[in-house]
Amino acid sequence: MRLSDKMKALVLILIYLLFINVEKSYAVYDPVSVSNNKYGIHIIDDNDLNSAAALVNSSGGDWGYVTLVITESNRNTEKWSGIFKRMERYHLIPIIRLASSLEGDTWQIPQIQQADAWADFLESLPWYTQNRYIILFNEPNHAKEWGGIINPEGYADILVAFSQKLKEKSDEFFILQAGFDASAPNSSLTRDEAGYLNHMLAYKPDLFDLIDGWTSHSYPNPHFKGKVTDTGRGSLVTYKWELEFLKSKGIYKSLPVFITETGWPHDQEAQNGSVFYSTEVVSDYITKAATIVWQDSIITAVTPFLLNYQSYPFANFSWQKLNSNKFYPQFDAYRSIAKIKGEPKMKVYPLPDTENLILVQNNKPSDNNTFIKKNFDLNFTLTKLVSRIYFSFKKITGVLI
Repeated sequence: MRLSDKMKALVLILIYLLFINVEKSYAVYDPVSVSNNKYGIHIIDDNDLNSAAALVNSSGGDWGYVTLVITESNRNTEKWSGIFKRMERYHLIPIIRLASSLEGDTWQIPQIQQADAWADFLESLPWYTQNRYIILFNEPNHAKEWGGIINPEGYADILVAFSQKLKEKSDEFFILQAGFDASAPNSSLTRDEAGYLNHMLAYKPDLFDLIDGWTSHSYPNPHFKGKVTDTGRGSLVTYKWELEFLKSKGIYKSLPVFITETGWPHDQEAQNGSVFYSTEVVSDYITKAATIVWQDSIITAVTPFLLNYQSYPFANFSWQKLNSNKFYPQFDAYRSIAKIKGEPKMKVYPLPDTENLILVQNNKPSDNNTFIKKNFDLNFTLTKLVSRIYFSFKKITGVLI
């Protein structure tokens, strides 16, 4: 039996009313307020997404994290939309770190004028989780990460400008500051993290009102050879020292912790005569770290550095073997860690406005229908409705069709 045009119109109205109470905009939420699989991994190539998913969504886990870098020259919406759709299929939550342009061995200073372009690009991507995790650049207390100079005031300006521009686009952007090298000394090329933060706070005391979480590079130092049980600055619990430092400066804001870099290099691809632990020891330390350190409830995500790097200078950090699709023992150790099923809040896309609903009567808009404000293609409207129902269904059931 064929539905009349009036019946079609009624169906459209009922569907609209069914979802009308769904909010169109959200703010960020505390990621540990829901079931959260904190385990993740740092990758540099989207070709590693399949391996990343097998690693972090293992042993009872689902919706683990992956940290990726997007450079200024790589802001390609079509490319990254495809990557995002693949991450959604793999149930991976992206943590996106912004990067400028590399000249030689030095990253150029990000330009405030680029904040709009970055915000437009990031807003154009098909985010599927409600929180959109963005890290604003990397280790600025290293001159090579900041145009060859040390400039905490300059980084503070960038942090403010980029945070404001992203929040203007959407309150769903979850802003994270650059991770710092907590073990860096005062020198011509590096600045002690505490001193760097002091300068930032003296310049902009309310700076940390603009971030939603804390990025930490909690490496086991010195020389990446620390033990799991070490404590304090320069250990796996560097993040605790960092949060205590902030409190000493009167910053008591609750900041979920994202350990986006950590882990031990191994001795298989060591350079310049460096001597690191064997892969067996690294594997054992990974297991112990999960038991002793990473169980901390304040940790939202831990993404060790690095799943796959096939050349100097990070080959000895790589969990994947050189010129091989096989992995070192730490991969299996990490995969075997008991995890939980993450249930992140998902993005729900709004229905079209009522002014875009078409009620058809005798193939013409009704003259006395108050909903009709302009002629609009019915097929397009139905497509939007089906899309909304799909995302709502996926949010409720967790099923990806």
